[in-house]
Amino acid sequence: MYVELEEEDARPSSTSGPSKPLSCPACNSRNIETLNYGRRIGGAIGTTAGAAGGFLSALSGARAGAVAGAAAGPVGSVVGGAIGAVLAGLAGGAAGAVTGVAVGTLVDDSILDNRHCLHCDHTFS
Repeated sequence: MYVELEEEDARPSSTSGPSKPLSCPACNSRNIETLNYGRRIGGAIGTTAGAAGGFLSALSGARAGAVAGAAAGPVGSVVGGAIGAVLAGLAGGAAGAVTGVAVGTLVDDSILDNRHCLHCDHTFS
């Protein structure tokens, strides 16, 4: 993500919480980009782990869907079971992704040098 800040954006906002670096500390350039490696990797790991957890819980989702669909007969039971399994996997993947992105953002903000100067190639946080 490429960020070029205008003059009025350089002033810190009193409502935005802690201010982020708006220019490179090495060369003072405002041509900086946000790397977000932790956020991307955390999101991928969280999605994978959540989908795996959702897959493991798919049996209970399939059972619940089969019970709900049983009122429509045998076909309703099969379709309800399949829909329940798919929804359990999707819910697990979504929950894992949200958690992974949150943890990755925390890592980006507190541990990694998350900003890169496009002028002098300096990385900083």
